[in-house]
Amino acid sequence: MEIGIADVFFDMDVISRYWPDILASLGITIWLAFLITLSGMLLGTVLAVIRNIGIVSLSRLVIAYVDILRTLPPLVMLILVFFCAPYLDISISPFVTTWLTLSVILSAYVEESLWSGMRSLPNGQFEAARSTGLSWLQTMYLVILPQVYRMVLAPLTSKVISVTRDTALGSAIGLTEILGASQSAASHSGNPSPLTVSVLLYLLLFLPIVVGSRYMEKHWKWEK
Repeated sequence: MEIGIADVFFDMDVISRYWPDILASLGITIWLAFLITLSGMLLGTVLAVIRNIGIVSLSRLVIAYVDILRTLPPLVMLILVFFCAPYLDISISPFVTTWLTLSVILSAYVEESLWSGMRSLPNGQFEAARSTGLSWLQTMYLVILPQVYRMVLAPLTSKVISVTRDTALGSAIGLTEILGASQSAASHSGNPSPLTVSVLLYLLLFLPIVVGSRYMEKHWKWEK
């Protein structure tokens, strides 16, 4: 009997057999993406504020941090963190390794985006806010950052998508997220249909964010 493409990539018997495991991995991916976005955005914002203080030594440390993390491939960092931790007497799971590693990578891109936005603000914004009696931190968090976030929101969203999508790299260190669970199912069944499911789930998860990013880029354009 001739085998068609549906039998190879859309075998419903195989999909139904491994669907519970793949569905559970979807929850792991969503939770991981949320944690990476939250912690990466917070850390990146703090780094941008520190750099904006103007202390040369602190600024150089932030710049070095950003440049190094933007240079190293995420997969290399994941493997280094996961396999080097035991030698430092640190017990770390694949989930925590992926979360921490991708969070610091995202923070580097967030910091660079926010710093560029701060440099693009009209001159006098900071001084005008301080003249109203606001402290330095109040000016930064109530006046400067809200404007900067709107200015860089669209490109920043694209970078968040790119980094959180790298959760699939966690499968290299044993993380059972969507790709890891699908690869395991495909290997055990001898059929790539679970991988087809993973493609559809990634589309379901990230396509709405991509479309939303395009909408923001179109309708939230920054005007000086």
